[in-house]
Amino acid sequence: MSMRVKELLEIGEKQLRECEVEDAAIDNKLLYCYLMHVPTSRLILEYQHILHDEQCDAYFHLLDRRCAGEPLQYITGMQEFMGLPFAVNPSVLIPRQDTEILAENGISVIKENKLNGEELPLKKKRSWEILDLCTGSGAIGISVAKLAGQANLKLVCTDISEDALAVARENARRNHVQAEFQQGDLFAPFRKRFHRRRFDLIFSNPPYIRSAIIPTLQREITEHEPMLALDGGEDGMSFYRRIAAEAPEYLKKQGILMMEIGFDQLDDVTSLLEETGRYENIRGLKDLAGRDRVVFASLKGDR
Repeated sequence: MSMRVKELLEIGEKQLRECEVEDAAIDNKLLYCYLMHVPTSRLILEYQHILHDEQCDAYFHLLDRRCAGEPLQYITGMQEFMGLPFAVNPSVLIPRQDTEILAENGISVIKENKLNGEELPLKKKRSWEILDLCTGSGAIGISVAKLAGQANLKLVCTDISEDALAVARENARRNHVQAEFQQGDLFAPFRKRFHRRRFDLIFSNPPYIRSAIIPTLQREITEHEPMLALDGGEDGMSFYRRIAAEAPEYLKKQGILMMEIGFDQLDDVTSLLEETGRYENIRGLKDLAGRDRVVFASLKGDR
C-alpha cells in the first residue's frame, strides 16, 4: 500500500523502539535517507510525499535488518570519522568517536609537536613515515594522513585480515590518500633477516576486550563485528604485550607509539611500557567523556 513519508517514519520509529534499538528515532530517519538518497537536511521536505508499495517494502526490509541487530553502519555501508567518509562492512570494526582523540592528537604531534596542547620534549620532524597497525577500515591512518597537511608524510597500513585491507584500500581511494598496504600479523611484514623497516610514528587500535566480556556486549557487536578485531585475550592485554615488546625495533630515533586502550587499562599498559625500559614520555589521554582512551610513549635514548 502507498503511504506518506511522515506516516511511514512514525511506524518505523515505533517498530525500532519495540525492538529496543537505542537510537530508534535517529536510525529510523537515517535508514529512510539512505534508501531514498535524501540528505538529512532535506528530510522534513519529504514528509508529505507519497511512497509506492515497492518503496515501502524496501524501507521495511531495512527496518527488519536493523531490528535484527545489524548495525546501521553496516546497512548503509558508511561511517563518518574525523569528518571524513569511511566505507565499512563486517570485515572491519565500525570507527567510534572515542577513537578520534587518538587521530586528533596524532595530527597535533605531527603538525605542532604537541600532545593534548602541550609541547613535547622531542625534536620536531620535517618528514614522517607512519604505521597504522591493525588498521581495520584505515580510519586512523587515513584521517591523519589526510588532515595533517604534510607533504612529506608516508602512510603504511597493516592488518592480519586481507578482507579488512580491501576496505582500507577503498577508503584511501575514497579520501584521496596515498598509502601502502601490508598483510600480516602485527610487525611480521617488516621482520626481515638483515633489515627492519622503522617508522617515526606507530598508531594502533588493537583488540583489547577481555574474552569473557565479549558475550556480554551489545548484540550489534557480538553478532556482527569481527571477533578478530575485538578479542584481546583472557585479560585483554595480549596485543599490548606484543606491541610494547616489539615496537622499539620498528621505531626510528625518538619514534612515537600511540595506542587506543580500554577505559580501565591505562595503568596496566603503562606498566608494560615501563617494564621494557625502552620508552619515555609515557602518558595517558582521556576521551570527551573523561575516560582513559590513549597511551602515548616515545622511544628512549639515541640509536
